[in-house]
Amino acid sequence: MNINCGLIEKDKMIFECPGARDLKRPKPENIKCPSCGEEVEIWTDEARATCPKCKKVITRKQDLSCIEWCKYAKECVGEEIYNKYLNNKKKN
Repeated sequence: MNINCGLIEKDKMIFECPGARDLKRPKPENIKCPSCGEEVEIWTDEARATCPKCKKVITRKQDLSCIEWCKYAKECVGEEIYNKYLNNKKKN
């Protein structure tokens, strides 16, 4: 078994690390603004967004990610995504 840059090679088949996949391809989520109840779109790689109705900044809790423990994380997801994740984590 060979592990390199978010890919796991096992018997000539390559699987992408699920944690890396989610970070490399963020998707939108809708959360309710705790101040006014408006639905606010926030992407899975973002920690905060501004409510379009009341203009309050809302934060989304980020789940534990492989970036926090995997020794290949920086090379796997790339320096930009790696640094963005760590900066967002500090803000929460």
